[in-house]
Amino acid sequence: MELARQRFLFAASVFVLCFHSFCHAEKPPSYTFVKHAADGPTVSYHDYIIVGGGTAGCPLAATLSRSFDVLVLERGGSPYGNSNISNLATFVRNLADLTPTSPTQRFVSEDGVINARARVLGGGTCINAGFYSRASAQEVREMGWDAELVNRSYRWVEEEVASEPQLIQWTSALKEGLLHAGVTPYNGFTYEHLYGTKIGGTTFDRDGRRHTAADLLKYADPNRLTVLLRATAQRILFTDGGRQRPRAYGVVYKDEMGTVHEAYLKDCPGSEVIVSAGALGSPQLLMLSGVGPADHLGSLGIEVVLDQPMVGQGMSDNPMSLIAIPSPQPVEITSVQVVGIAASGYYVESLTGLNLVAALLGASSGSGAEPSRASSEQGNEEIYPFQGGLIGEKLARPLSRGHLHLKNLNPEDNPAVTFNYFVEPEDVRTCVEGMETIKRVIETKEMSDFRNSNQSVEDLIILSASLIVNNRTRHDNDSTSLEQYCKDLTLTIWHFHGGCQVGQVVDHDYRVLGVDALRVIDGSTFTFSPGTNPQATVMMLGRQVTLFTSFIR
Repeated sequence: MELARQRFLFAASVFVLCFHSFCHAEKPPSYTFVKHAADGPTVSYHDYIIVGGGTAGCPLAATLSRSFDVLVLERGGSPYGNSNISNLATFVRNLADLTPTSPTQRFVSEDGVINARARVLGGGTCINAGFYSRASAQEVREMGWDAELVNRSYRWVEEEVASEPQLIQWTSALKEGLLHAGVTPYNGFTYEHLYGTKIGGTTFDRDGRRHTAADLLKYADPNRLTVLLRATAQRILFTDGGRQRPRAYGVVYKDEMGTVHEAYLKDCPGSEVIVSAGALGSPQLLMLSGVGPADHLGSLGIEVVLDQPMVGQGMSDNPMSLIAIPSPQPVEITSVQVVGIAASGYYVESLTGLNLVAALLGASSGSGAEPSRASSEQGNEEIYPFQGGLIGEKLARPLSRGHLHLKNLNPEDNPAVTFNYFVEPEDVRTCVEGMETIKRVIETKEMSDFRNSNQSVEDLIILSASLIVNNRTRHDNDSTSLEQYCKDLTLTIWHFHGGCQVGQVVDHDYRVLGVDALRVIDGSTFTFSPGTNPQATVMMLGRQVTLFTSFIR
């Protein structure tokens, strides 16, 4: 039973991360400005140094390079030529791959939820579900953004990476099921975030090819941009403030061979270091560089540049709860296509047609368990066939908050992060409401063709509870109490954020408070995850923030 539960970890992971049935490797574009850090200079000088070539970093670099000399330091490799990034049949190898060169880096939160972060040029857009949906108009106002500039930036992103999906039978049935379950009105196909049920965008095109933030580098000036792969930032360099504010002036980084390099800002007005390393990497790098809680930094022997107790605070993850639905008939493999957006604070999405049997060994090894000899010799498909889908609900704005701190001084290691899932009772109530909606969807006539008539919804919940794996405490009633199901069996949807929040660590122009020539631009600045899935907004942010007046010089 334990092995079966470990296997289902993969199924849940695939729900969010694996959605592609075509078997091909992405042909690399002719990016002459991309090379390995080991081939880069020992010392270099630039107008802007961007740490992190991910979801925000790529559009940021592409835009800035139109006017300035830009260096991007990406700790991962290239997404191009790696079929595992875009191919569902082999993508599981990324999840199970614990080597330093994997496009994903696994971590487990201190409260026991198994998670992953991207480690590849293009960031999370290379390994996610591909669902594309904008932030709501209300969220844009809350962020303090200019709506016209935001919409213009979204369109710039969408021209390259997003399109309308072709619905399969399952998602068509899910759409009708959501409407009959009360998630209304029907909003058709739209990138907009609207209450009700809609068909959203996808970053998989009609040929089954994934488009990522790395594709946005096509807009860069190749003569002004340098992207270094396998370049792991060690620390940001600051001037000795004395009576003046500390000022960032460079970054120390290592290549994959361990050789130390130094990148410096040019001595000209407006030059900056920009950290776009993600919700774990950005607060981690600030702390390693001496910007963070003084007591914590001092305990690790880090010289304090700025005592900033809010670095690493406000960490939040949007918990996901799901139900697995074995189907009596084959179901096509597809990405997330339809979403139900409930005004009370949850979203419902689904994944279908998983060839889970090809993934189970990956889940087992990825969870630290060894696959059995029989399964290794006979092959997964012969032993663990599965056809059907998963329907999950995500809390839109969990009230529960946590924190992040360093485990050691190694930037390649994950920091310790606690999300405090379901500490706030309101989060539990919202999760239960979302689960009740999923139950109603499953029981609709439209979904009847995709479930076994001899399995009740309660049977499916018991099945799912027996399979889901995490490192949280389990209770005997977790399959009979939805409250306990939510708390014990929570999974991640990989939308964690916070740690460098606007108003706490950075200002509304994303400049780090208390120091000069340093910004943080990524999901670590968010107080909530925008839209149903944040990738659209993070890419948009990388574009629109460069159009702020504070960047024009």
